[in-house]
Amino acid sequence: MKTRTIGSLSVSEIGLGCMNMSMGYGKADDAESTRLLNDALDVGYTFLDTAQIYGSGHNEELIGKSLEKRRNEYVLATKCGLSREGGINGDPAGIIKSCEESLKRLRTDVIDLYYLHRVDPNIPIEESTGALSRLVEQGKVREIGLSEVCSDNLRRAHSVHPIAALQSEYSLWSRTPERGILDVCDELGVAMVPFSPLARAFLTGAATDVTQMVEGDLRTTIARPRFEPEAFSQNSKLLIPYAEIAKENNCSMAQLAIAWLLHRENSIPIPGTKHIDYMKENAGASSVTLTAETVDKLNDLINEKTIVGNRYDDDRMANTDSERD
Repeated sequence: MKTRTIGSLSVSEIGLGCMNMSMGYGKADDAESTRLLNDALDVGYTFLDTAQIYGSGHNEELIGKSLEKRRNEYVLATKCGLSREGGINGDPAGIIKSCEESLKRLRTDVIDLYYLHRVDPNIPIEESTGALSRLVEQGKVREIGLSEVCSDNLRRAHSVHPIAALQSEYSLWSRTPERGILDVCDELGVAMVPFSPLARAFLTGAATDVTQMVEGDLRTTIARPRFEPEAFSQNSKLLIPYAEIAKENNCSMAQLAIAWLLHRENSIPIPGTKHIDYMKENAGASSVTLTAETVDKLNDLINEKTIVGNRYDDDRMANTDSERD
């Protein structure tokens, strides 16, 4: 797989989102997840993404146990500042404590990329970034990042310590970063790391509406609006011409969605899955090259004006910092 850079780090241009192995999309099997993680390294993934909140530490423990003997083969990203127990917490002392706990669960002495998962509205971003900076000084973290922030907060954080990566939901149907923060990333040299690049499986053609999903699936809770039966029915009509574009480019629908993101040089998408076959399919997007004409066609077909419904429920939309861009 080709590589791209995040600060001082060289990573596979497609990363592996690990959340699904611990929460969000129904039950996963630890034994299968262990095989998936090892197979991913063999396939060419060198960038793994996890977080403190994924399974309340389970995901970090899974990676630590599964890949302890292969730690030098991959770049490890995890996040602090958001937990089931404490909610959003950007307090510097809490960040330092979370790092120590993550290091133990991950069975490593350094985290390559450490994100602030969400901005704490009660703590100035400069204070939270200062704590992350101290972790770099102590050698416990190599690079720092932010997740789902607006342009102003990215600039303020960057003034304290260089921000290597910004993680945000970004896909054909979630275009929030295009409101301005992509330009700021380019200006400051910050890598964009899109999560949910497959639009929560919608762009694979395999998703269903909320009536057919298991209880607790994120698409039945905070990400529900676009999967409500009526909205989903309307949105699915877009997949007919979308599938034709994939066919024209000799790739799967999932690979087309990832290739669209890879067309932007400073983008490193991290599709998540708990299925080995899907992991391997996603990796194949690295071999797909799209013409400017195809990119324009995709932009016109699927975007926030042609999609029915918000990406989150109203409460989550109102409290997501990136929505202020």
